[in-house]
Amino acid sequence: MQQLNVGSALRNLLLTMTYDGSHFHGWQIQQNAFTVQEALQTALKKIIGDGFDVKGCSRTDSGVHANMYCVSVKTAHPIPPERLKAALNRWLPMAAAVRDCREVDLDFHARYSCTGKEYIYQIWNSEVRSPFLDGYALHYRYPLDTEMLDRAAQAYVGRHDFTSFCTLDNREPGDMTREVRRFSVERDGEMVVMRVEADGFLYNMVRIMVGTLLRIAQGKIPPDGIPAIIEKKDRQFAGPTAPACGLYLNRVFYP
Repeated sequence: MQQLNVGSALRNLLLTMTYDGSHFHGWQIQQNAFTVQEALQTALKKIIGDGFDVKGCSRTDSGVHANMYCVSVKTAHPIPPERLKAALNRWLPMAAAVRDCREVDLDFHARYSCTGKEYIYQIWNSEVRSPFLDGYALHYRYPLDTEMLDRAAQAYVGRHDFTSFCTLDNREPGDMTREVRRFSVERDGEMVVMRVEADGFLYNMVRIMVGTLLRIAQGKIPPDGIPAIIEKKDRQFAGPTAPACGLYLNRVFYP
């Protein structure tokens, strides 16, 4: 957190970003790895100095991409939003860009004001890999019955305790209940896209949901097996964590 200049009128700016996660070790500042937050704060310092405070809408892991990522920036600097957008796009690395910048209420918080998020997971479902999608979609060479997987995925929809679909780490577990509003599995040629919207997500939740659906595709979990996995509240009963390369934070929702 940077020191704010309280001698001037404080402003709150909402940045809407997009970035290629293969170039970053996630969003949050880390000791020995380059992150999106570090890149943004370095660019901000060149433009407006030290007087700012940055809050991101979500923790994205290393290799996860964002079509839409929101950041609230509090600062007393008078730079107009359009000028800040242009300046940031000059100083940010090519793997990240600011799509929009606008002023919002001081009590707006990129994370805590969020009412929901949508993720997509891309699977290149072809016997032959695509060299252009390496790092941007999971290559899965075996047939996928997308209609069957879409039906199976409807068991995710609703308000559930998703402990079985969370990687536990040193963080306090807290409330593991989330409301999944929709989940779809659709095919466009050889690209299969899994799309999920919820009021919030646990650590690695989407990737474990995808990994579980792939286990269903392999016949290792029955198509109607997801409700029982949810009921177990035990990570060992769900499928593996799918690789980060296919995951995109696609939309962030605010009131």
